[in-house]
Amino acid sequence: MDSQTPFTFSSRANQITSSAIREILKVTTRPEIISFAGGLPSADGFPVAELRQAFDVVLEKQGKVALQYGPTEGYGPLREWVAQHKSTDGVTISPNEVLIVSGSQQALDMLGKLFIDPGSKVLVESPSYLGALQSFSMYDPDYVAIETDEGGLIPSEVSSDKAAGARFIYALPNFQNPTGRTLNAQRRQELVERCAAANIPVVEDDPYGELRYAGTPQPSLLHLGRKAGATVIHLGTFSKVLAPGLRLGYIVAPTAIIDKLVQIKQATDLHSSTVTQMAIYEAIKNNFLEQHLPTVRELYKRQCQYMLDAMAEHFPEGVKWTKPEGGMFLWASLPEHMDAQKLLAKAIERHVAFVPGEPFYATGNAKHNTFRLSFVTVSEARIREGIAILGQLIREEM
Repeated sequence: MDSQTPFTFSSRANQITSSAIREILKVTTRPEIISFAGGLPSADGFPVAELRQAFDVVLEKQGKVALQYGPTEGYGPLREWVAQHKSTDGVTISPNEVLIVSGSQQALDMLGKLFIDPGSKVLVESPSYLGALQSFSMYDPDYVAIETDEGGLIPSEVSSDKAAGARFIYALPNFQNPTGRTLNAQRRQELVERCAAANIPVVEDDPYGELRYAGTPQPSLLHLGRKAGATVIHLGTFSKVLAPGLRLGYIVAPTAIIDKLVQIKQATDLHSSTVTQMAIYEAIKNNFLEQHLPTVRELYKRQCQYMLDAMAEHFPEGVKWTKPEGGMFLWASLPEHMDAQKLLAKAIERHVAFVPGEPFYATGNAKHNTFRLSFVTVSEARIREGIAILGQLIREEM
């Protein structure tokens, strides 16, 4: 029993810790704080009018169905849309290979339940998405770090020793959170081939793939894996292309995996919101995303450039940063003797916030001189002001 509470919690509950980002965000609610910490999409990209109309149509024409329980697998037309959307490059996805979930965070939790026993080996990029690490850690895995460089995940790091007995490898190939890096086609191909040879499932988390605003589109691990004989479990979400408050995502995977995930979801929440699924389908069924996403991409491109320009102007020599081709984040590296956590404390005193890099590392190899910056929800003026303050603080520490 925890001495701080009269209740006896499970060992799993007792090992849960608060998200480092959520703790920082408590500070950023103060209006004077210039926050580069949150991972929120820009509300300027939310299609409020179109979603209102979609909900109105669904409730007017199919209200009794929309407000009723639905199938665990998800709303049939929406599953068909996802299957068709992902059926490209000569690869055909069946609706039976699609499961609708309550946001991709639920997908991560369900995959942890499906694959991880205490002590199970799980391969993760270093650094990796904090939300996934939190979710998987609930099931007490043994993480093995796969090193990265400026090109992202290094496929040759998936060695036979590291791969032996691994339950899966978790990867974010597009505009990775936290680094903003993208895997090129050659690395993607090598990764799926290595995982196919080792019989390791690849969990491809792709929340940002539709948000490319520079560079050349890359083939998905899902499609490369189907051609190479690898098992790829693809996660997608409507949070970044429509709005996160909808809390709707999807999993694309072989039917044997989907069938087991359906059982897990039945025990979790029965099914995702019927009315939300139907409204999303109503909104996107006639190619709305093709009309809507260019505006969002242009918005994010502009925001990203504001930050890159400000960093080039204000950050001293010796600081390095990524240049994303899409998504919402970039990754900065200070000189090795500096500690981003200490920099954060001083930055908050000057009303600027960011996320230190340490929480994004699953094992003991954290690089304390790194930090993540998010640029999509901050105005140009505040980006320039906040980056100028950070640049001054970094110079003072150097």
